[in-house]
Amino acid sequence: MTKVYVSSVIPAPAAEVWKVVRDFNGLPSWAPFVTESRIEQNAHPDQIGCIRNFVLRDGGRIRERLLALSDYDLSCSYAILESPMAVENYISTLSLTPITDGNLTLAEWQAEFDCAPEREAALTHQIGTGVFQAALSALKQRFGR
Repeated sequence: MTKVYVSSVIPAPAAEVWKVVRDFNGLPSWAPFVTESRIEQNAHPDQIGCIRNFVLRDGGRIRERLLALSDYDLSCSYAILESPMAVENYISTLSLTPITDGNLTLAEWQAEFDCAPEREAALTHQIGTGVFQAALSALKQRFGR
């Protein structure tokens, strides 16, 4: 099983950052690599089990199922159902932790998945840098003080 972990400090209170990332259908508003997103079957975007179907800037399409969403823990978990990345058993969690010194947020995004051994290094880099860090960097800019 391959693991990816990325973290960033976002210059805003965790509750404010959570308002943005909590929306399972809201990726186009904060992730620079997503152009459009929809929740299938008119489900509510905070309904456990709902499926988001989104399009990447490069034209790729990804479908993900919401597995958990906690306003208490400021975290959400999801699984990839379909993706051009050739990953299997992909589970990811995005979580926020308040940093009381300065009223900042620690954002942590991690994933575990299976893939062909020869693709592990490339996928680890692609997901860690091109997805997780790119999105967290966009959040940092959005909340820049």
